[in-house]
Amino acid sequence: MPTPHIQAELGQIATTVLMPGDPLRAKYIADTFLDNVQLVNTVRNMYAYTGTYKGKRITVMGSGMGMPSIGIYSYELYSFYGVEKIIRIGSAGAYTSDLKLYDVVLAKEAYSESSYAKTQNGYNKKLIKSDVSLNKALIRAANKLAIPLHVGRIHSSDVFYRQESGIHEVLFREKGCLAVEMESFALFHNAKVLGKQAACLLTISDSLVTHEVTTPEERQNAFTNMMKIALQIA
Repeated sequence: MPTPHIQAELGQIATTVLMPGDPLRAKYIADTFLDNVQLVNTVRNMYAYTGTYKGKRITVMGSGMGMPSIGIYSYELYSFYGVEKIIRIGSAGAYTSDLKLYDVVLAKEAYSESSYAKTQNGYNKKLIKSDVSLNKALIRAANKLAIPLHVGRIHSSDVFYRQESGIHEVLFREKGCLAVEMESFALFHNAKVLGKQAACLLTISDSLVTHEVTTPEERQNAFTNMMKIALQIA
């Protein structure tokens, strides 16, 4: 039965979902990598496509920006559509000069000041881990594809335009955060609450250290390494 935000019928969404933030990135992945593609959601233009990759069924769906958005979509996918695994594939800003543009990061855990988890069920810690077994599978896939992978803690922020200068230096030095994005903390928490699996692969789109930046078109179409790694999980 469709939800208020997803029109797909039961059975139209695979048990494994790749979830970029940008719905146009979902379309790019479906057009580029999947066979037998079916568009299964267009509500609010948050496109979802189900198809096959090397004969295995998989869905790719946008999440929108921020924790409230991915919180709604991932919860509905897990709870109402029988989804077992969600792999976020997104962009991130580097907090360290060791990360270069287009490097791929696997988030083993997300640190956040967000109240998402506390509001949802009273969880008041600032750190939530991703799924260990799913991470191991992604590391094996990256090794098989000979794609370098940085593994570590990331920062999930509620605020894109933060006024406090130099905060990235503090979060890297004191909290061990390699990069920043805006969704994974909520995704990992939903998976924890519902007994599901979640992971996150990020491509460095800009650096808060060197101030290098990619274009919107590059973020939509050129982050193929993390897509190839995630698709192996199908």
